[in-house]
Amino acid sequence: MASGNGSFVTQFILLGLTDQPDLQLPLFFLFLVMYMVTVMGNLGLIILVVLNSHLHTPMYFFLFNLSFIDLCYSSVFTPKMLINFISEKNIISLMGCMTQLYFFCFFFAISECYVLTSMAHDRYVAICNPLLYNIAMSPKVCSSLMLASYLMAFSGATAHTGCMLRLTFCDANTINHYFCDIPPLLQLSCTSTYINDMVVFIVVGINIIVPSLTISVSYGLILSSILHISSRKGRFKAFSTCSSHIIAVSLFFGSVAFMYLRPSAQSVDEGKISSVFYTNIVPLLNPLIYSLRNKDVKRALRKTLGRI
Repeated sequence: MASGNGSFVTQFILLGLTDQPDLQLPLFFLFLVMYMVTVMGNLGLIILVVLNSHLHTPMYFFLFNLSFIDLCYSSVFTPKMLINFISEKNIISLMGCMTQLYFFCFFFAISECYVLTSMAHDRYVAICNPLLYNIAMSPKVCSSLMLASYLMAFSGATAHTGCMLRLTFCDANTINHYFCDIPPLLQLSCTSTYINDMVVFIVVGINIIVPSLTISVSYGLILSSILHISSRKGRFKAFSTCSSHIIAVSLFFGSVAFMYLRPSAQSVDEGKISSVFYTNIVPLLNPLIYSLRNKDVKRALRKTLGRI
């Protein structure tokens, strides 16, 4: 093949989620419905937060950004996956693959970690230091937290993608996956991946350890404060304010751990099925988690529908 960007390979073949012809059409409709629900759910939350002034609070500012991230990163994978279900040749260009990898790292792998961390900090201040809440979570502080989240995502995604572009892909160009993830791409390289492995170790280590520790400490302090509340009703109310976030954090970090900390004996096909959870299920469930039991969101929805 002709050389492109210092590489002999100019395009890759994605094997997709399954190679069984009988499953292609049912899976197409299944993931199409899931994607439509994901888009409507996250876009709906974004619109509700923008249109309703009583949702202009730090918690919903972070929820706005979480919905934006979920909407973006589900759109990185799903449209291409849907095309692959009904196409004979599932081809993606080298630059298309690197672009997909970049936005995967930016939106999912890093920015969502820090948005969830910011939300945990918000719940900590609201429960443990309620009198200082307006100062500690001022618009300037919230904007700074989000800016830092996106800067971390930008630097991490740039490091991963930049190191991937330096590799040479010679003859093998078949990716046994439905999107361009780091591990299957490294397996195709015919040059040393030592630097890439070190970057993965450092960047992933920082962006998993720092958020995990921050969230754990925040909820440890929250739990301690809740246990010191004398009334049962007060404890229940305090816990209910962060229950949705606990579920979202568990889904996110649980799905990542299940995918990347699984036994090495697990097959590639099982790994692909596992990755569906964090690329498709998590962004589908997040808007449901934050809306079904949320009185403020339900009120905003009724108010918005009433205007229409």
